[in-house]
Amino acid sequence: MNTMTLWDLNAWEFAALAFAALLVGFSKTAVSGANTVSLAIFAAVLPARASTGVLLPILIAGDLLAVLTYRRHAHWPTLWRLFPAVAAGVVVGTVFLMWADDGAVRTSIGAILLLMAGVTVWRRKAGAEGEPDAVTTRAGRAKARSYGVLGGFTTMVANAGGPVMSLYLLSAGFRKMGFLGTSAFFFLIVNTSKLPFSAGLGLIDARSLLLDAALVLFVVPGALLGRWAVDRIDQRLFEQLVIAATVVGGLQLLVR
Repeated sequence: MNTMTLWDLNAWEFAALAFAALLVGFSKTAVSGANTVSLAIFAAVLPARASTGVLLPILIAGDLLAVLTYRRHAHWPTLWRLFPAVAAGVVVGTVFLMWADDGAVRTSIGAILLLMAGVTVWRRKAGAEGEPDAVTTRAGRAKARSYGVLGGFTTMVANAGGPVMSLYLLSAGFRKMGFLGTSAFFFLIVNTSKLPFSAGLGLIDARSLLLDAALVLFVVPGALLGRWAVDRIDQRLFEQLVIAATVVGGLQLLVR
């Protein structure tokens, strides 16, 4: 894999990656989707494709902390509806990675995120929000499948599934704690399932895991900071921050 080892990084590069790891922890326990900034930092310091393999174990560490924090708030009917479509999206994303270059990956995902952010804002202004149990309706099942495939695709090719699923959970009417609990279990299961695919593509190896071991320590204070902050963020601000993080992430992917 074309990546740098821990010893190849200078102090500023390591500090940037450490900050990105801290932001992963914060995003997992506070504002989901904010870790698109982490994605951009990793891709700036490391080779773009290789950065996704280094970032994946960091994300899983954040997912574990989020599950421990919000495990009582997960909405499992929503999760069961999403998983088959997500699995299909992961397979499509794996095939896409076999031939796509970094530019194609970034442009595709950035455009998808901005489009869905616009749709979500429009639906909320039109009063089209639902409730978490809306996945039992035909329209709810269709929406779950659509977002599930896109979420699986974007999380496989660039670890950028957070904004996709954030928009889905907001559009389905989830409140703050249900949102965080459901997304915590979702990403723990999905990101763990991606490990063999990423290893098979050569994105994870002994060198990347050594760098992960040094960075994972910074995830914990980020998660604690997020847990402290989430109780101080009201529902409306929480939703605005999630949508804003999605737009910023989409723009970053398009302009890089």
